[in-house]
Amino acid sequence: MKVALVGYGKMGKEIEKVAVSRGHSIAARISATNRGKNMNLNNADVAIEFSHPEAALQNITNCIDQKIPVVCGTSGWLKDLDTAVEYCKNLNGTFFYASNFSPGVNIFFKLNRKLAEIMARFTDYSVHIEEVHHVHKKDSPSGTAITLAEAILSNIKRLDKWQPGNSTNNILGIHSQRTGEVPGIHKIMYENNTDAITITHDAKNRKGFAMGAVMVSEWVIGKSGYFTMDDYLIL
Repeated sequence: MKVALVGYGKMGKEIEKVAVSRGHSIAARISATNRGKNMNLNNADVAIEFSHPEAALQNITNCIDQKIPVVCGTSGWLKDLDTAVEYCKNLNGTFFYASNFSPGVNIFFKLNRKLAEIMARFTDYSVHIEEVHHVHKKDSPSGTAITLAEAILSNIKRLDKWQPGNSTNNILGIHSQRTGEVPGIHKIMYENNTDAITITHDAKNRKGFAMGAVMVSEWVIGKSGYFTMDDYLIL
């Protein structure tokens, strides 16, 4: 498999290591200096896009224009997700998006949905999200935290929306911290006057994210349409 790395920061370099270790080759390395409408992907079999929020939509549409399946893990650009999905469908392209490619995180997503479903009827519990990432992360809250929040909101109808900061009676709070080189920690906390329930995912390094992105890229070749981790993992 020939892989175009669209975004060649720390994640791009980690993905490169994993891809090469699995017998794949790197067709192109796209960074801020050579991205744009005419970026050359060298007829790659698949593009893996981990760039910046402001570049994601153009990168994705450029890949689709070149008829190259694109697997995107950039967060902070979700206001444009529907546009990307529609563009993919109109051009019969292949587009895979996930806020997090780690199999462990996606198990955590499933656990979070189930716990929210259970807690919906226990109205005396407040709920709060905490997330910690390295100082280089551009978006806040993280895409993973937003995915967790949206699953909670879809199950606990007394909550109207999420917001950065503290929770209130009808608003789910997400507290974000940026420190050191932390790959990612996410906590969901339910609490009342008698006890607290907490579930946590703590990433030890970036390898799990990179491995997931490469495995998804292997899976998506030959398919057309828009896909998510639920399609890949059949959760």
